[in-house]
Amino acid sequence: MPRSEEAEWWTNAVYAAVQEIPPGQVTTYGYIAFLLGEPQRGRQVGMSLKALPAPESGLHFTSQSVPWQRVINAKGMISHREPGGATRQADALRLEGVEVTIDNMGEMHVSFPQYGWFPKRLPSEEVDDGLKLD
Repeated sequence: MPRSEEAEWWTNAVYAAVQEIPPGQVTTYGYIAFLLGEPQRGRQVGMSLKALPAPESGLHFTSQSVPWQRVINAKGMISHREPGGATRQADALRLEGVEVTIDNMGEMHVSFPQYGWFPKRLPSEEVDDGLKLD
């Protein structure tokens, strides 16, 4: 079933926002939603990332071009997903230099004070205060 224009816009906005997270840093599903002006849509951020197309799809946004691994839950945990998915995400983060710890319950955590990315707005929205935009 084709997506609505609004759903297509949202998904593409999520992917573009996630591309702005610097390597070696993480943020939350809810924070991406906040940056996009829809703070109540954190779950939809997760659904969008889960639906990332494969690299061979030929599309602009794919699981290779969008650093999905840099988005974790608000508790600083890597969310459970399909079998092996959390381990794959932790491995991808470790390759970027992010320390992922495992607690006694087997949950994987990332330290927000050390690796968190929480700008007031997306870097692509920053404007040099000395310049006037027409």
